[in-house]
Amino acid sequence: MTVQLLPSSSRGQANHGWLQSSHSFSFADFYNPRQMGYRSLRVINEDVIQGGGGFPTHPHRDMEIVTYIVSGALEHKDSTGGSSVIERGEVQRMTAGTGVRHSEFNHSEADPVRLLQIWILPDRDGLKPGYEQKLYGDEAKRNRLLPIVAPDGRDGALAIHQDARLFASLLDAGKTLEHKLEAGRGAWVQLVSGRLNVGELALNDGDGAVIEDVATLRIAAAAQSEFILFDLA
Repeated sequence: MTVQLLPSSSRGQANHGWLQSSHSFSFADFYNPRQMGYRSLRVINEDVIQGGGGFPTHPHRDMEIVTYIVSGALEHKDSTGGSSVIERGEVQRMTAGTGVRHSEFNHSEADPVRLLQIWILPDRDGLKPGYEQKLYGDEAKRNRLLPIVAPDGRDGALAIHQDARLFASLLDAGKTLEHKLEAGRGAWVQLVSGRLNVGELALNDGDGAVIEDVATLRIAAAAQSEFILFDLA
């Protein structure tokens, strides 16, 4: 088994006052040739947007973008006519496809919103733009790997145009989970908060880990932890 740590301290940092962003992979002004993504996973940004702040209308194309709200609420509007407020526990998948313009603002004027913005390369370009959003409550994620994104939308997950499967978990201290990886697939674990042991590797807040050449992945919580597991072709 090969397990490699990407410590939180190695993430790129951007502080715009209204936005504090940590980039696991090269993004915007942060460039590290050793951190260009993993398989189809291209971006993991941990964003904290202050009250009243947000991203004005901007374009995307040919990317699958997943928004995972950790705390607070995010207000979304897009050029397809869609609008929504995404709150704690909710996940949104955007297919940018042939092109979409959208804005994202903190729904609160006072409290910050914390989220993970995840970009995954689609299996083909030129898809029809679209959105899907679902609530995955804390109890549904507790001490299990809950499917939140899957290529066929199975088991209540959001559908994505890529052979990528995302699982969310809230793991209590002392609890252990196992996940089987099919031959040729790899995994990425992104720790939102807490302390985890992935195999023999210890992860702390904000750390990521890539896992290769393992049939069964073992994840143990040294403290109550929230994390996302990516299972990637």
